[in-house]
Amino acid sequence: MQQPQRWIRFERAGKTGFGTLEGRRVREHRGDMFAHPEPTGHAFSLEELRLLTPTQPTKVIALWNNFHALGEKLRLPVPAEPLYLLKAPNSFLAPGAPIRPPCCEGKVVFEGELGIVIGKTCTAVAESLALEHVFGYTCANDVTVADILNRDASFAQWARAKGFDTFCPMGPVVATGLDPSALTVTTLLDGAVRQHYPISDMRFSVQQLVSLISADMTLHPGDVILCGTSVGVGSMKPGSLVEVEIGGIGRLSNRFGQA
Repeated sequence: MQQPQRWIRFERAGKTGFGTLEGRRVREHRGDMFAHPEPTGHAFSLEELRLLTPTQPTKVIALWNNFHALGEKLRLPVPAEPLYLLKAPNSFLAPGAPIRPPCCEGKVVFEGELGIVIGKTCTAVAESLALEHVFGYTCANDVTVADILNRDASFAQWARAKGFDTFCPMGPVVATGLDPSALTVTTLLDGAVRQHYPISDMRFSVQQLVSLISADMTLHPGDVILCGTSVGVGSMKPGSLVEVEIGGIGRLSNRFGQA
């Protein structure tokens, strides 16, 4: 397993950059984050940077019914294969940025999740080789307008319900060298723990997800697979602060309805 590092993208003085987060300082790198990046020799205080999404994905894939606990609570049938949707690029949101309320009415819910970040292009990769194509992991919030999903009996509106502007916060970093099966996702709403569940409860492992999804569509460096969520999903009110924390990665914080 590779040496653990926490990679971050940022804006400073009108220019974008990336580097490794070490305490409260970022060591700047150049080149390609996923292919032999080189240190520039510069380091910046975290306070002088504006954080960006940790990667620039061509797509974000979000899983449904991928945790035993939630599936059993909702009495969902066990899926034979991963069930997933795509989050629209306009939904991608940086750490600390506000989640905008949608123009339509409806209950807006948080879903704290682990994100798998792809590091090598892969098409139909074997399960035994899947982890070689994973760069690292990040935190995510799969925000959803729950009332829209099944409002029309003839068509489940997954893309719309989960695709509003700012509805996919990710970050603050991509952490490498982690064992995903040992991770736990904790989601806090205004400081109160609402979700606390182990990644080991997933129906499909990281290796299986990368292998099976790459058989459907090519995955590119920077693409993110959201592993799905578990019990404890709840609604947000204007002004609510939602934080998704995963040990070894950090805490993703975004406020709903306020700048």
